[in-house]
Amino acid sequence: MTFLLLRYFIFFLGLIFFGLGNAIAVNVQSLGLHPWEVLNVALFQRFGFTIGTWSVICGLVLVLIACVVDRKYISIGTFLNALSIGPIMDFFLHLNILPHETEHWWLNLFILLMGIIISGIGGGIYVAAGIGAGPRDGFMLSVSEKTGLSVSRARIAVESLILIIGFILGGPVFIMTFAYTFIQSPIFQFSMKLMSSYIANLDRKQKGQFKIPL
Repeated sequence: MTFLLLRYFIFFLGLIFFGLGNAIAVNVQSLGLHPWEVLNVALFQRFGFTIGTWSVICGLVLVLIACVVDRKYISIGTFLNALSIGPIMDFFLHLNILPHETEHWWLNLFILLMGIIISGIGGGIYVAAGIGAGPRDGFMLSVSEKTGLSVSRARIAVESLILIIGFILGGPVFIMTFAYTFIQSPIFQFSMKLMSSYIANLDRKQKGQFKIPL
């Protein structure tokens, strides 16, 4: 029970980092955002509400579609992810304590990279907790399985479509939009591997199987 609570703590810690990283990136959006954030910002600019609210709406729509297509990728973690990241983003944006866009492109780039790194770390942490895939990941896994595409090709296809919709709606698309995934993915993988190893060690220790290497 204690170990399960710890996993949930790690899961929510990852969501907080992920939401914080996205909020930082949104503040320097002129350099371009991740396709999903391009869409969320575009919907916010067009129809109001908040960026976080649109993140929740889009997440729940994807959960609904995934439920119809293939429910096996949907879990409690999927719903928690869909309902939490948007409000976390809005919370940090509302505090108005994050760095804002400046007149210097190199400083804006540094701020954006900081956001990408933090969200990449957060993504790796919450996935490593093993509570469940996020709505976007679950949706892309469903698309991959139903179409026969590899997961990477399904991701490219889905995010390209989302990017086109976001661009048509007036979302912030620029050079970093296309570099976002290439920068974030290795950080995500490293973070997930590190946290997975930490959680596995804790699990072995709890079961009395933890061994100190000589």
